[in-house]
Amino acid sequence: MFIGGLSWQTSPESLRDYFSKFGEITEVMVMKDPTTRRSRGFGFITFGDPSSVDKVLAQGTHELDGKKIDPKVAFPRRAHPKVSENIC
Repeated sequence: MFIGGLSWQTSPESLRDYFSKFGEITEVMVMKDPTTRRSRGFGFITFGDPSSVDKVLAQGTHELDGKKIDPKVAFPRRAHPKVSENIC
């Protein structure tokens, strides 16, 4: 899942702690700026069971570290090749 609207203070550990109530988490990433190492305000979570995603979406509003966060279904980039690469 894509998780948008994260607080600058949100760590991978706090993200895992929050979402683990919906199911087993196999991977957590908080994206950081490569130069400043500061959070970019979004991250990704991978659940072991896809039905956990439905549980997250069914809850509606989510709040973590004092901010309303925005979880969405994420699709791997490789599953969506750029159309422009195939145009002559």
